[in-house]
Amino acid sequence: MTITTNKIIESAQRVIDLEAEALKNLSQKISANFVKAIELILQFKGRVVVTGMGKSGHIAGKIAATFASTGTPAFFVHPAELAHGDFGMLTEDDIVIAISQSGETAEITNILIPIKRRGLKLIGISSNINSTLAEYSDVMLDLGITEEACPLNLAPTTSTTATLALGDALAVVLMTQRDFSRDDFAKFHPGGALGRQLIKVADIMRKETNAIPKVYANSSYLEVLEEISAKKLGFTCVLNSDEALIGLITDGDLRRAQLQFLEKAHQKTASDIMNKTPKVISEKALAWEALKIMESQRISDLLIISSEGNPIGVLDLKDLLKVGIY
Repeated sequence: MTITTNKIIESAQRVIDLEAEALKNLSQKISANFVKAIELILQFKGRVVVTGMGKSGHIAGKIAATFASTGTPAFFVHPAELAHGDFGMLTEDDIVIAISQSGETAEITNILIPIKRRGLKLIGISSNINSTLAEYSDVMLDLGITEEACPLNLAPTTSTTATLALGDALAVVLMTQRDFSRDDFAKFHPGGALGRQLIKVADIMRKETNAIPKVYANSSYLEVLEEISAKKLGFTCVLNSDEALIGLITDGDLRRAQLQFLEKAHQKTASDIMNKTPKVISEKALAWEALKIMESQRISDLLIISSEGNPIGVLDLKDLLKVGIY
């Protein structure tokens, strides 16, 4: 059978349009029941156990993974496995989310009585609010899907897209309600690109304060030179009497002082030659922000300061490379 280019494009657009429309309709169905589901999950100290059969099962697994990575402990369990021993994985502090487009999937309906017998709370997700799943659910979330994007109206397509979106909505609202922060996200994503993006300067900086080169405002040119040479970082901090940072002197600043003051350079103090607006970074900043400063300033070391403005560490370009930030 010959299929024209236009037919292919039209067929693809039909699928996307149907699913987009379904998501718009789903948005309008967010109601008090959604709020009840959120409140119910927040009440429990255990895990959210998400289950579903077939394509719904795959979506359930993704929902559970999204919950777990955004502050709501969760895991997926196959409904057939629940019926054959995996109920032992559940505790009285857990809550179950069961997904079935029809609400009558055999593997799901078979576990509804055992769920209630265990005294577990159940949130159902389905397009059939008069189904067996709806009957046993403490809270029912209606997908409202009447047509799949599949031309036979059989393969789960529109319904799985809507379920995925609803799961994301639950996860994000829970995340907000729990005040889940960037720091929390970093703890749950230590590996991979996400983890690297969320590494903080404080996590990888060199904290040995005796290794931080430092002089004072009235230190002589020779003392500055000796400190930079001894610590081998190519710069030194300039501090006031309260140990607060007031400037920075680099190898380049020493050379510029020689050119500017000529033979009188050695008579100058640190305050005469220091850079009063040096590039530094807070310990609370993200490591990739430090890299951006290093790249823009073409430097390989960066001074770390506390919220009070005191030098507390040094970050070397090699430290960033070791944790995969480059």
